[in-house]
Amino acid sequence: MTSAVPRLNSEAPDFTARNQHGEEVRLSEFRGRRNVVLVFYPYAFSGVCTSELGEIRDRPELFEDAGAEVLAISCDPMFTLRAYADTSGLEFSLLSDFWPHGAIASSYGVFDAGRGCAVRGTFVIDRSGVLRWSVVNAIADARDLGDYAKALAGLDTDLG
Repeated sequence: MTSAVPRLNSEAPDFTARNQHGEEVRLSEFRGRRNVVLVFYPYAFSGVCTSELGEIRDRPELFEDAGAEVLAISCDPMFTLRAYADTSGLEFSLLSDFWPHGAIASSYGVFDAGRGCAVRGTFVIDRSGVLRWSVVNAIADARDLGDYAKALAGLDTDLG
């Protein structure tokens, strides 16, 4: 890893990235509007990643009920993410951290420079832009979607 994971109850590091459709997404644009779940994953089209993102795809109510936007981030190029989203039926944003390579993952302390990819890090950010929950797993270790549900249950879901 190249840096430390941000501390809970601190402001989440802001970033701008392109999603699988080439649209620019900026984390701070969700402030005051939506909670955000950042899901860093190593590689598009890999087995564990596809399984994890498929669980998110198959449980949209978990995130909708919490007023949360899912932003999944890998170091894959945008065009790879488009093919991956289309093939896997993923409709939430897949963000490319391709260039500068791993900059977003590094700012969250989850970039594995030796492998050139993110490890499995998840960060729940409230509507005020504050990091409220995180978990970081090794590349081979899948995350538990139930943990996301518990973390989201404690957030303000009033969308005003």
